[in-house]
Amino acid sequence: MSETESFVCRNQSCGTPWEQSEVVIKNEGQGPLFRCPLCGARNYLEQFEDDEGNVVYEQVDGKPFL
Repeated sequence: MSETESFVCRNQSCGTPWEQSEVVIKNEGQGPLFRCPLCGARNYLEQFEDDEGNVVYEQVDGKPFL
């Protein structure tokens, strides 16, 4: 069973914590991200596969290097 990932909005004036189930992860052309449901800020993620082949996301600081 995989752990529940939690993310934190990187917008300095927001900083709201979110569970993965509370955000929509999508790709807007710069890799996977979620927009903060409260302030709309982009929060970038890296996509990985766990040992069982499930897709998991890890939050990264700033924009990812493509």
